[in-house]
Amino acid sequence: MNLKNYWDKAISFDDYMNVAEERFNNNPDPNDHYQEYYELGLQRMNRTLKTFKAHEEQLQTLKSKNFKGKILIISEPWCGDASATVPAVYEFFKSHNEVKVFLRDSDSSLIDLFLTNGTQSIPIVILLDDSYNVINHWGPRPEYGTELLKKFKADPESYPREEFYNDLQVYYAKNKGKDAVDEILNLI
Repeated sequence: MNLKNYWDKAISFDDYMNVAEERFNNNPDPNDHYQEYYELGLQRMNRTLKTFKAHEEQLQTLKSKNFKGKILIISEPWCGDASATVPAVYEFFKSHNEVKVFLRDSDSSLIDLFLTNGTQSIPIVILLDDSYNVINHWGPRPEYGTELLKKFKADPESYPREEFYNDLQVYYAKNKGKDAVDEILNLI
């Protein structure tokens, strides 16, 4: 599957951050039902950008894999999972590989190729070769986050939504993107 058309429509990470700022400060869509999440998303993305540090073993793994491809991330700046992982993935790969972001809600045909249990969950990190063919993909959250979600869905009365969200954000804040990068490296 060749994704060059989507790559060409994708934006830089800096532009992605600009979209988040614009939507928070002066959203052109007054009916955006995600409006309340942009401020939190920006705070989390900026925290991740400030605290992310690539681990030496991760850098050595990337070097040993000799990955020359591209990273295409399907995301939206209102998404809690994305706000914790997209900046970490960008920071890790930016000096080795070209990284771009495709806004999920601008065109659902791309996310429809990468559904998670039938849903358009984000972020999705797509590993492309230099000819824009899909090597593999990851997402929408690290395995630990998925386990927390399964626990919540299995018994929301004993593990309520608020507790799940809190546990997930505490995990993201402490992990600082390490698990996401490790899991992506394993797919290269």
